[in-house]
This record gives sequence, structure tokens and C-alpha cells, in this order.
Amino acid sequence: MKSIVYPAVILAVSVLVTAFNIPKAGNEKQAHSYVAHYENVLGTSMELKVSALSEKQAAIAEKAALAEIDRLSKILSGYDANSEFSKWFSTINQPVHVSKDLFTVLSLFDQWHQQTNGALDASAELISKIWKQAAANQQLPSQQILNNAVAQVQQKHWILDEANQTATHLTTTPLKLNSFAKSYIIQSSVNAAKSAAKINGLIVNIGGDMVIDGNINENVWISDPKANAENDAPVDQIIVTDKAVASSGNYRRGELINGNWYSHIVDPRTGKPSGEIISSTVVAPSATDAGALATAFNVLTPAECITLAATIPGVEYLLITKTGERIESNGWKSLQIKHAVSTTVLTENQKDWKNELLITLNLAQQQGFAKRPFVAVWVEDKDGNTVRNIALWYNKPRWLHDLRAWYRKNNDAFATDMNVFYSVTGATRSAGKYTLKWDGKDDKGKVLKPGTYTIYFEAAREHGGYDLLHQEINCNESAQQFTLKGEAEIESVSLEYKKK
Repeated sequence: MKSIVYPAVILAVSVLVTAFNIPKAGNEKQAHSYVAHYENVLGTSMELKVSALSEKQAAIAEKAALAEIDRLSKILSGYDANSEFSKWFSTINQPVHVSKDLFTVLSLFDQWHQQTNGALDASAELISKIWKQAAANQQLPSQQILNNAVAQVQQKHWILDEANQTATHLTTTPLKLNSFAKSYIIQSSVNAAKSAAKINGLIVNIGGDMVIDGNINENVWISDPKANAENDAPVDQIIVTDKAVASSGNYRRGELINGNWYSHIVDPRTGKPSGEIISSTVVAPSATDAGALATAFNVLTPAECITLAATIPGVEYLLITKTGERIESNGWKSLQIKHAVSTTVLTENQKDWKNELLITLNLAQQQGFAKRPFVAVWVEDKDGNTVRNIALWYNKPRWLHDLRAWYRKNNDAFATDMNVFYSVTGATRSAGKYTLKWDGKDDKGKVLKPGTYTIYFEAAREHGGYDLLHQEINCNESAQQFTLKGEAEIESVSLEYKKK
């Protein structure tokens, strides 16, 4: 499903034209881009882009990718009691013949545990549980509890026998294969799609981690950890070809205890949440390398990150520390998209906008993998004129008329405008939960006069339900909060008009 999330900043020289549609040399000119969005994939959202000569081949690739994700989820999931991993975990002190995929992932954990000096450990799940319980009790865990947990984590949890492809489970300490299993699954789904269909290339992006494969040069936006709405300006933009990208950070998931935020990423060596690095983005030839490093970089010190990255060929990275410092690899600038940002002089209108509108959109969840509905979010003035399109999510223009209210008012302007597409990498968020922002500007970046505006939310699913919600907001007033309830495709919308 193609997505337009209108940028929160205006660049003097626009470089936001989709790189996905810019072919590499020698690519067939007849190739088209086919895009789909799914929810509830590995607990988050998925975007799949296929470059193919026909819609039929793109559909075959999409089907193969989804089937591979489903197959591997049934093997590696720690949340499914019937997965192969869960059944193996229930055994103790006995060699069990396991699948090639489970054996490979367990082997990779052994490898990365050693390479990171213990910063990556599947048994860190025990420490995560302790901090979740601490949040429930609103009381920090004692040092003794953390020391006991670290002692359990530092045990050997399995023994692998490569000759017989067996794994012997040794402890009862909780385990989860989260650190880079998602990246392993993404790469496998890409391989499955390529084997099943005749395609030029594809991108599989699950929760901000992605593999870009084939004749595609993709414009990738890196989420700003300190301003992480879907339509916030990115902290950086890069062009990626035939590589994997993974990001990790503490700004979307974690625990709030006594008013203090604690990352969901914990250091298995100390029992404490990470905190020095709040966002890490890694570009690497290998998906598992990218995924493992992105997580490890949130645990290690900046100096340790630099040392570790130097041992792995082809790795580039961007780290953001809690103080806002950027730490880049030597080759990072070669990936960056160069642009000039205009210096904005505040107008009288802009000085009047002391507030901004924060939006949390929760889509209704379906069972299993489900395509995301078409969604439009826009703002109208008191006369009913559209002044700002905040988001438009769809897959084929010919079905845009299903968004009846948006289409009636906005399609003519949309048809003559330049579409802007890109992939986004950032910390993983929950499936179906999107954050957006409106800063008082219109679609051309002009600051509007404060007054009464109405924000609309429309969602439609093929062979599914339909929702149209709206809320009037007086932007001359101070802080306001609203909650809207949907009936079919939108579960709820939370609106908070507050100081910038």
C-alpha cells in the first residue's frame, strides 16, 4: 500500500521523490512498483514493495514472502506456545533434533553473545520481566534482585551439536529470540519471494527493519528519537541499495516508573536498562548483522560500538546519544541525501501557534496477517476547505474513491500533485498504532491563522468496514484533549492539543 505522510518541514531543494522508482542501470523500463501494507506481522506493521514486470509476478512474490514469515514465526516465536522454539524450551537436559532455522538462530546468538562480550543474550528476557513487574508495582527492583537475575543470565542455556543438528536446553531461565530474529525472518522472506517470482527487486520492511534487494535504490528516512511522529522530520535521510537496514531505540517502548522512563532494552551484564544511546541505525550487507548491531549498540558504550563495528566489513551506522550527539561511521556521509534546508523567518501567524496537535491513531486489529485499510487524515477550515493533508495510505489509486469523503474534496488536487514516497526506519512500535502531528501549517508549508479547524479520519477496507470520524478544535484556545471511537476499521483516535 503506497503511503504519503506529508513532511513536517519544507526543504529548499526537495529530494523526497521516491528512490524506489529510480532503476539501477540496465533495469527494464517496463517494471512497475507494487506496494502493500500489513498489520499484525511479528507484532508490528509490515510494508512490502515489489518491482516487477507484472502485477501477477508481484502477487506471487508477496504471497511467498508472507508464507515464509508465517512459517518462521511458527518456528522461532517465543509468544506462541505451539512454536518449535517454545516446545524445545519446555524440554530440559536432553538433545533435541531441531530445524535448520532454529539451529541457525541459536548458533547466531552464541556468536553474537561472544562478539558483544555478553551485551546480546537471549536470556535478557528474565531482566525485562523484572522491569515490567517493577513498572506494575511502581517500585524499582532492588540491587539484590538484579544481581540474582544477572547470575541466572550468565549461565549456559543450551548446547548445540552441529553434526547431529541437536540443541540441548539446560536451564529454566526465560528466553526470547528477539534481538535479531526479525532480521533473519525478513531476509528469509526476501529469499523466498525471489525464488518464487520473476521480479526486479523488493523491499520488506517489518517494524522499521528492512532488506532492500535487487534493482532498487531506496530513500530511507531515519526517525528522530526525540520527535517520532510518523510525519515528523527525519533525523537523517539515506539512499540504500542491496543492503539491510535496522534501527533500535528506547523512545517507543519501555517502562514508566515513578515518572522516570526506562528503556525496554536491558544490559544483561548489569540488569539495568540501557540509556546512553537512545537510537541506533545500522546499514549492513547482512540482515542479521544489521539487526544484532542495532540492538547491541543500545547496550554498549559509544567506544565499544565503534570497536565492534570495525570488525564487521561493510557496516555503516548512525548513533544518537541521550544528549543529542550524533556519532557516525566513516562512510555514513556516502549514504546521505544532500539537501539544503531553508532558514525560516517566523511570521506573525507562526508566532501565534504556541500549540500543536498530537494524534494517536489506533486501527482495529484483525486475526493473523491483515492488510492495512486505506486511511486518510486531513484538516479543514471553518468554511470546509481542505488546508492540510496529514496522511494518505493506499495501494492503488483506482481504489481511492473508497475513501469517499476525502476523495470528493481532495482527489483533483492530489492527481496533479507530485507523490512523495520513502521507507522509514525507526524503533519498533505496536501493530496498528500510529502517531501523527499537525503544526498549524497548510500543504504548502504556509502557517495558517489560529482559529477553528476540523480534523477528519477516514478508513476503508476492501470487502471490509468503513469509518469517518471528525473533531472540531479551536486553535485559539489552550490545551485540549479528545478521544474518538470508531466502529469498524478505526478502534480509537486520541487528540491532544498542547504546547509545542
